[in-house]
Amino acid sequence: MHFHGGNAHAFQFASFVLLSVIVRVIKVDPRDRTRSVAEIFSGHVETLPAIGSEHSKDLRLSEVFFKDGARNRWHVHSTDQILLVTEGEGIVAGEREQHDLTPGVVVLVPANTKHWHGAKPGKDMAHWSILGPGETRIVD
Repeated sequence: MHFHGGNAHAFQFASFVLLSVIVRVIKVDPRDRTRSVAEIFSGHVETLPAIGSEHSKDLRLSEVFFKDGARNRWHVHSTDQILLVTEGEGIVAGEREQHDLTPGVVVLVPANTKHWHGAKPGKDMAHWSILGPGETRIVD
């Protein structure tokens, strides 16, 4: 392939940028969960942030553990949310539907959808939450 003038230099620079991508590996431990007192939660809830704004401009990842029927209040996110259930039994509900959550279930909540999620009464439940950067508003 033949390049003329500044194009060859631009191609070389682009190749260098692609070859210098850095992969981040972050280790999380469920023993590092901390009790959350955030207004969005009702009951005993623990969180474990993994990927925050200091790691990524596009994604947020955290584990949320709901103890003994704890849940969050009705809320909306300005971005899509993905929930990946890892333990226990829970519920995710929208205004017109409700679904049971068990380990291995993946939920996609579209942006601006009023919903709540948490453990079933008398049960515990944990999920990973993946969000884009944006706003979460309580709407109950």
